[in-house]
Amino acid sequence: MNTDRHTVDPKLLEILVCPVTKGPLEYDAEKQVLVSRAAKLIYPIRDGIPIMLPEEARPLAD
Repeated sequence: MNTDRHTVDPKLLEILVCPVTKGPLEYDAEKQVLVSRAAKLIYPIRDGIPIMLPEEARPLAD
């Protein structure tokens, strides 16, 4: 890949949902995370791969 940051496939982002609430996720490209506002969780993206395990998520600060 020729970019400094890994990117997530937009088609993948369209189908991913929060594993806890099954609700939508917001992609933060700058921070490389997926945010579930309903579950108040942030899922990391590592090397362009979303880590969708609840135990890997961290709380969303209000």
